Amino acid sequence: MIITLTPDIEQALADQAHKLGTTPEQLALDSLRERFAPELACDAQSEAEKKRMLAEFLRDHVGVLNSSEHVPGGARMSEDTGRKFTEILIKKHRRRSK
Repeated sequence: MIITLTPDIEQALADQAHKLGTTPEQLALDSLRERFAPELACDAQSEAEKKRMLAEFLRDHVGVLNSSEHVPGGARMSEDTGRKFTEILIKKHRRRSK
C-alpha cells in the first residue's frame, strides 16, 4: 500500500519525528499501529526501544570536558588536527625509512 501525504502532513510528521529522534516512516507506522492495531502497539513499542538512536542511549553518559580545567590555557587538541596528523605521519615515515 502506498499512502500519499499532503505537504502539511508530511512536514508535521517530519518535524515530530525529528523531535522524537526517529524517522518519519517509523513514526507514521507507529501512529497507524496505535490507531488501528493497538494490540500490536506494545510489541512494536518494545521493538522501537531496541532501535533507539545511539546518541539518545548515551545521552546520560556523554559530556563535554573543558581542557582549561586541567591544562593552563587549555590543551587546544581540536585545533589544526589535519596539520598535526600530517606531521605524525611524516615522522612515522621517516622513522621507518632509517
